[in-house]
Amino acid sequence: MSLVQSVLPLPPDHPQRVALANELHARPRPALAGPGDAVYLALMPEEGAARDRESERAHLVDLLDRHGAPHPPPGATHWTGQIGRCTLKWESHTEFVTYMCWQEGTLGPAFHPDLLRLFPSDWLAAAPGARIASALIRVEPAPSDEAIARQADNWFVPESLALSRVLDDQAIVAGDFRIDPAGHMRFAVWVREDTGAQRVGRIVQNLCEIETYRATAMLGFAVARELARPMAELDARLSRLVEAMAIEGAPPAETLHGLLDISAELEHLVSRSAFRMSATVAYETIVLQRIEALRETRFGGRQTLAEFMRRRFDPAMRTVGSTERRLGAMSSRALRAGDLLRTRVDVERSGQNQRLLESMDRRADLALRLQHTVEGLSVVAVSYYAVGLAMYLLGPVEKALSVEKPLLAALVAPVVIVATWFGLRRIRRSLH
Repeated sequence: MSLVQSVLPLPPDHPQRVALANELHARPRPALAGPGDAVYLALMPEEGAARDRESERAHLVDLLDRHGAPHPPPGATHWTGQIGRCTLKWESHTEFVTYMCWQEGTLGPAFHPDLLRLFPSDWLAAAPGARIASALIRVEPAPSDEAIARQADNWFVPESLALSRVLDDQAIVAGDFRIDPAGHMRFAVWVREDTGAQRVGRIVQNLCEIETYRATAMLGFAVARELARPMAELDARLSRLVEAMAIEGAPPAETLHGLLDISAELEHLVSRSAFRMSATVAYETIVLQRIEALRETRFGGRQTLAEFMRRRFDPAMRTVGSTERRLGAMSSRALRAGDLLRTRVDVERSGQNQRLLESMDRRADLALRLQHTVEGLSVVAVSYYAVGLAMYLLGPVEKALSVEKPLLAALVAPVVIVATWFGLRRIRRSLH
């Protein structure tokens, strides 16, 4: 049956079929056998700078060449391999690139700044981007609960400490989400003896992603704070403009000019913040999903990572959401104000048109009266010249009948006037 199926003609593959199928298996989680230390870095371009993926790849290749490690294939978005005594995992994401270096075996004090020497100092200085996140992660065998609590209190700030059991109590994780004097976040993982390397790698990877996506999501909070002042000013201006629209006699031209200015500034704020706001929503979702994937349970009455995020992270995300909604509401208000202003202008224009038509009617009536007056005068003028011509034509009659000229003019004039009036009236009717 399978042989028959293999020789059957099949339609051609979609150009993206294989790539999209492989995407489901991209960025596999590392297998980390504890104990050990992980150093994690996430780099992204500074605000306003364009991301250069070729420079990022060249930076990775430089590190690999220093250890004689093989290069990733062209266009790769992740790479895992050995560099010296460490395991390096490199990933390229939409906005940032990450490096995680894992050193197996507990060789020194926890969270020692010298761990960063796993990356050469000159290589770090030449990084194509700024550090958005960095973390030191300590993985140790799990001692007693009392010993874990003492270590956690010694390593982290107590009021910010989140400590919980994860993955059905296969491990205990701790962190305070504070940057230490060396500039790193700290996380500790205590694992049970029967916890496999895949599960340890999953925990470490989740912690790295929680920290990275938390940091990138907070960029939206920074944008929201920057927008607070201009939005408040625009909101006040928009309110004053709408109030002015209700005042009789307010010039629509000035109101329209002010509304256009406000709308343009709102569109600028929207275009400036739209990507960061939408990215923040996506990153917040990832943070919450990674925390949920840990399947936390409480450790000795301490707050969990989820509780910490609800208290410290969620308010910032709600601020971002409310800023985005407020910006959208202000844009809608400006649009409605524009519609009202256009309606008002249309009503005023209709009134002006009505007054113009009435004025035109009055002028047409005056023109008609003037035309009638001119027609009356034209009858007199034409009759005058017609009488003069008639008198020339009746000159022989005057001598033959011995009729005086004034009498003859008096007899001819009424006939000429009536004939002229009827003639002009007939001409006017034929034209209409």
